[in-house]
Amino acid sequence: MIDVTTPRIEINLAKIEHNSKKLKRLYGSKGIGVIGVTKVVCGDPGIAGVLVKSGINTIADSRIANIRKMREAGIQAKFVLLRTPIPSQAELVVKYADISLNSELSVIKSLSKFAVNNNTKHKIILMVDLGDLREGLMPSDLEDTVKEVLLLDGIELAGIGTNLACFGGIKPDGEKMEYLSSLAGDIEERFGLILEFVSGGNSANYTWFVSAGDTGRINNLRLGESIYLGCETLYRMPIPGLYTDAFTLIAEVIESKIKPSIPYGEVCQDAFGNIPEFKDHGLIRRAILGVGLQDVPVSGLAAGLDIDIMGASSDHIIISAKQAGLKAGDEVVFNLNYEALLSVMTSPYVIKRYVNNL
Repeated sequence: MIDVTTPRIEINLAKIEHNSKKLKRLYGSKGIGVIGVTKVVCGDPGIAGVLVKSGINTIADSRIANIRKMREAGIQAKFVLLRTPIPSQAELVVKYADISLNSELSVIKSLSKFAVNNNTKHKIILMVDLGDLREGLMPSDLEDTVKEVLLLDGIELAGIGTNLACFGGIKPDGEKMEYLSSLAGDIEERFGLILEFVSGGNSANYTWFVSAGDTGRINNLRLGESIYLGCETLYRMPIPGLYTDAFTLIAEVIESKIKPSIPYGEVCQDAFGNIPEFKDHGLIRRAILGVGLQDVPVSGLAAGLDIDIMGASSDHIIISAKQAGLKAGDEVVFNLNYEALLSVMTSPYVIKRYVNNL
């Protein structure tokens, strides 16, 4: 029997497969390989399996628990730890991840120790900060760090990479990519290496890619949002030919009544410490949905119906139903942005249901 309870997120595996294949072909046309990122879907093995089926044979996640879950589910792929390892998890990183992104020499030394203890080699990609100011070595420190890394047993320097547009919103433009390419060339020449990965970034690199005649040494991107939501991430513009509705959130109406449009009485703080403000539209049909801020930020939702989201509490979203004629038991369907998708996939209270149609 199909579980159609709510709240639920419907995951269209066929649309994810379509997007994955199209992006792999697109970036491959200029010699750039794709790593499929599963962090926004919490390492969901069903979705990871679709990525592998689509020809993406390297999967990245920022949580070692998710990588372990995918491995134990039998996903046949190389696994990359996307976040620089938590020092106390170094042994687990060596055990479950084939590759990890790194920026701290002390952590790499710890990975080396556990790799030696387990008679294995652990690959690393050294991250370089090119302005977004999240993780990464400063470029001036890269050469000295490479020198130290090459002395460590159990560690293989697989490449260098950068991350942009995640924390500081800095655009991965031609200048940034040329600089990363030059750093890769300098490292290879200085140390007699051939780097397997020169990883230029993520879904934000789409606008650079389509305008670049020469992609330089960049041979890898780490893609999540463009696969799942079909858009680039600088301006959230849809990528031609991709589905933008592979994930939909379905919530159920639990109350529908004619009520005033503004609360009445003395206004103080709401449940989250805010002072709410409302516009007076007279009597309206207010509907309550059985999902709330514990599951999803309402700012990340877009409804297909002509409704207005008026606000939310932990377990309720309150909407102005306008002319929708909603009654208790009716379902309301929402598209999600990245933040909302992350929350919904993390919430244990939202049922995950797979569908498989285009």
